[in-house]
Amino acid sequence: MSEFHHISVLLQECLDGLAIRADGVYVDGTLGGAGHSSQIAKRLTTGRLIGIDRDPIALKAAGERLKDYEEKVTLVHSNFCEMARVVKDLGLAGVDGILLDLGVSSPQLDDGTRGFSYMVDAPLDMRMNNEDALSAGIVVNTWSQEELKRILFDYGEERYAPRIASAICRRREEHPIETTLELVEIIRSAMPPQALREKQHPAKRSFQAIRIAVNDELGSVEKAMAEAIPLLNPGGRLAVITFHSLEDRIVKNAMAEAAKGCTCPPSFPVCVCGKKPQVKLITRKPIVASDAELEANPRSRSAKLRICEKL
Repeated sequence: MSEFHHISVLLQECLDGLAIRADGVYVDGTLGGAGHSSQIAKRLTTGRLIGIDRDPIALKAAGERLKDYEEKVTLVHSNFCEMARVVKDLGLAGVDGILLDLGVSSPQLDDGTRGFSYMVDAPLDMRMNNEDALSAGIVVNTWSQEELKRILFDYGEERYAPRIASAICRRREEHPIETTLELVEIIRSAMPPQALREKQHPAKRSFQAIRIAVNDELGSVEKAMAEAIPLLNPGGRLAVITFHSLEDRIVKNAMAEAAKGCTCPPSFPVCVCGKKPQVKLITRKPIVASDAELEANPRSRSAKLRICEKL
């Protein structure tokens, strides 16, 4: 396994956006390599940091990185969409800030044995939590052609989704598809020559789509957004970094809905629903990486940070 070291994206922007109080309680729902968390913990005196990750390997590495702050930090093996239960189990009624970095950690992508990479041969896995039942191998070998086409198109924005789904189904009739590079070869074979000449690796979009499906990433984001805002104390902030347009849309819409309040039709002379805004938007438009960060960390290119504050 490669060393779990991850470059934190939009680090200073997150710290500024969370407006950290030294005595506050904060949740990092996607702990990863603890880059963001170590900086949050550093700013706490009597405060507390709750670090959550579904990946036990990441959790162990984060524990090492946070050793100097262990009296202020509680680490929990769970999915970030279960944060309300985690906080309740710790005997807390609310928190003062929540950070969600929805990117896949670089070590997960770079560790060839885990099946996330289309550059290294490995079993088709892609599970962020190796205790989960669903793997990439199950998706590729058992899901219907129609469902494969749907996830490739919706989650990967792959324009050759029908051709790739058809090629996968033809190959698996001969024998199960077991490794990442076998899948890469099938994807390549389904694409026209002009697509293979593009700068982007031909399997990138398909691998992204399968990874999102395996880990129910979009479902987790929807559930997390529904749980996060009620969990915040007044004045508490939620900061979310997304790397995919579908995730960003979920986050944007959830924050906008929580900031809106009244849902009565415009034709109503007075409000009858009684709904009040729960948050105010700190970012009307997402914060993106600076030129300096892009140069230092190309993976920050698609990162978008959105922040809201509980009223």
